[in-house]
Amino acid sequence: MPRHFLRDDDLSQAEQAEVLQLAQEMKRDRLGRSPLAGPKAVALLFDKPSLRTRVSFTVGVAELGGLPVEIDTTKTHIGRGETIGDIARVLTRQVAAITWRTAGQERIEELASASTVPVINALTDEFHPCQILADLQTVIEHLGALAGRTLTFFGDGANNMAHSYLLGGVTAGLHVRIAAPAGYQPDPAIVAKAQQIGAATGGSAVVVDDPVVGAKGADVLATDVWVSMGQADAQERAAALASFQVNQELLAQAAPDAIVLHCLPAHRGEEISAEVIDGPASVAWDQAENRLHAQKALLAWLLEHA
Repeated sequence: MPRHFLRDDDLSQAEQAEVLQLAQEMKRDRLGRSPLAGPKAVALLFDKPSLRTRVSFTVGVAELGGLPVEIDTTKTHIGRGETIGDIARVLTRQVAAITWRTAGQERIEELASASTVPVINALTDEFHPCQILADLQTVIEHLGALAGRTLTFFGDGANNMAHSYLLGGVTAGLHVRIAAPAGYQPDPAIVAKAQQIGAATGGSAVVVDDPVVGAKGADVLATDVWVSMGQADAQERAAALASFQVNQELLAQAAPDAIVLHCLPAHRGEEISAEVIDGPASVAWDQAENRLHAQKALLAWLLEHA
């Protein structure tokens, strides 16, 4: 059976460390490995708009010696009645792996259940695990070992980034804090799962409703847009989340060498101030680049373990 990467805890702590080490090696030597030589094809399915995911997977597959096959699913039968299982059965006879940026997590799980090749979650409403791998790689580059560091996510704690920080961060041995107001806090089941993982890895997971408490002594401050694709309550969200903006005052509460993560796109003046994202603590552009290296490493690792 193939290995899939549908959510962050699909990798154990040791497996995640292997992928991150491979990502660092691939960054140093971008064309040093060709597991997709042939070329073998990888299907890149997109239900939603994308820049970083689209570019990083397309370039990454090519650099691994493969053929990226980008598919806008709105122009296929997947949006007109063909079952997800049938799509998987067609694709897996022709490609070496499948990535999918879609909506509900149940959709990618259905695809994986019928697939005979690795399936990678390129973003769902519930999780964004490839982004977290890139973020962890970025933290290693700037701060060294992950275990024991504190990472706080500010803003909409119920979104896919917060859920993935909980699972992926705690898997790496991080102390993960989600700083979010009532009504915008993560799924309790995800928090409980992260705490369960942390009991084995030395990490931890907590939810706080005070941004200053969240920032106090943190090594990494992270945020994401307040209004995701398809959400219509922009004004209500802005009012509820205003005090959770990552700005210079909040950064001053963190550790002296703290870094700031943002998965982009950024709305300066909303979830993050221009002063911070364009300032010396920001590593957002390293994050964006590391999507390429982390995803190449993940693809190569999954193919080796298929």
